[in-house]
Amino acid sequence: MDSKQAFSTLPLSAAMQANLVQLGFTEMTAIQALSLPPALAGRDLIAQAQTGSGKTVAFGLALMHRLDAAVLRPQSLVLCPTRELADQVAEVLRQLARAADNIKVLTLCGGVPMRNQIASLQFGAHVLVGTPGRILDHLQRGTLDLAALNTLVLDEADRMLDMGFVDDIAAVAKAAPKNRQTLLFSATWPEGVAGLAGRFLRDPQTVKAEAAAAPRQIRQLNYEVAEIERLDAVSRVLLHYRPSRTIAFCNTRQQCRDLVAVLQAQGIVALALHGELEQRERDQVLIQFEGSSCSVLVATDVAARGLDIAELECVINVDIAADAESHVHRIGRTGRAGAEGLALNLASVDEMGRIGRIEQLLGQELKWQPLASLQPASKEPLLPAMDTLQILGGKKDKIRRGDILGALTGEAGFEGAQIGKIHVTDFHSYVAVKRELAPEVVRRLSAGKLKGRKVKVRRLADLAPLD
Repeated sequence: MDSKQAFSTLPLSAAMQANLVQLGFTEMTAIQALSLPPALAGRDLIAQAQTGSGKTVAFGLALMHRLDAAVLRPQSLVLCPTRELADQVAEVLRQLARAADNIKVLTLCGGVPMRNQIASLQFGAHVLVGTPGRILDHLQRGTLDLAALNTLVLDEADRMLDMGFVDDIAAVAKAAPKNRQTLLFSATWPEGVAGLAGRFLRDPQTVKAEAAAAPRQIRQLNYEVAEIERLDAVSRVLLHYRPSRTIAFCNTRQQCRDLVAVLQAQGIVALALHGELEQRERDQVLIQFEGSSCSVLVATDVAARGLDIAELECVINVDIAADAESHVHRIGRTGRAGAEGLALNLASVDEMGRIGRIEQLLGQELKWQPLASLQPASKEPLLPAMDTLQILGGKKDKIRRGDILGALTGEAGFEGAQIGKIHVTDFHSYVAVKRELAPEVVRRLSAGKLKGRKVKVRRLADLAPLD
């Protein structure tokens, strides 16, 4: 190991060093090696790195380094573009916080009741992770005070700008002390991000980790399409390759809606994920996809940012991404943890320039296949393995995952292998079950009891369409 890349060379506390070893962190990633020395020294920082490059640990160690556990006031604030990313960041920060006693990390995002967050803030917190709109809402209500803040992190700044958060970010930064440290992380570097950095950072140091090439285990194929046949080509590649779960990327919300309509009309279970969905709708879409109850998640880049879907078999680029780095980020969602992945690109003549830039970044020529070579591999419909059920009752009713699993494998008489992911929210619970058993599971669970009382159960797919 190169000693210069070891975490042990950093000026971190002995407790933090021991915690990093316990977490399995010994050697720094490129962005960590570049950003941590200046960040730990207190410098403002501009860091360009792709999602998945280890940037959360980079800024997490920097902000933990400056925390005083004895002061139960917000000392660090991380702004994220989406609730999902905020949740993931908060989880990493909680792992790093094990090195100190009683460090409280609190998430403040839209889509959840304000009163619960206000109550949590009254008990105090050291680190806040949230979306700009909700943080600003708390500041305007007077339920959040940033007077003790010493570190402000702008995570995925490019996506926050894409989502129209620039004014909210400016208002939050204005409410923070001027002598704070500001760390800005961004995957790409459009003009807007440079402007943001110029407004809120003081004499920053700039570091850049080169975008990693797509993993070698990803098989990537191009299909030339005319604009009129693009959406139909998606169903053709799906029926030819028959992946169990696919993310199909579109460049616009309207393209997402149109594609979902086409796929659903052909009997393929597809759901859209875009910026116009309410948080409840977004959560239900992701619960179904993560539970293998939806074959295709049709998403825009902004909506899918921050998602980490395990065991994703295929990515389809319905539209070619505007920049090569975004393309690599898209396809990098498949072929993880040594598994083989499949990336299928549908490109029109107008998009050949984008394909050329992708090939240049990857340092390889992509293979082209004729659209006519796509033939259905089976006459059977492409259906997901599972179906997701919604139970009326959640954390507020003291329902836990174990209670649902126990009811299904106990009184209802099902086997554990027939039950998939269980997700419990404040007021609802969701359980994935083998698709062919869903009607019987609904019947038995409705006839029995959960935590000693009757509950209402229904297929989530039977609810009103989310798009």
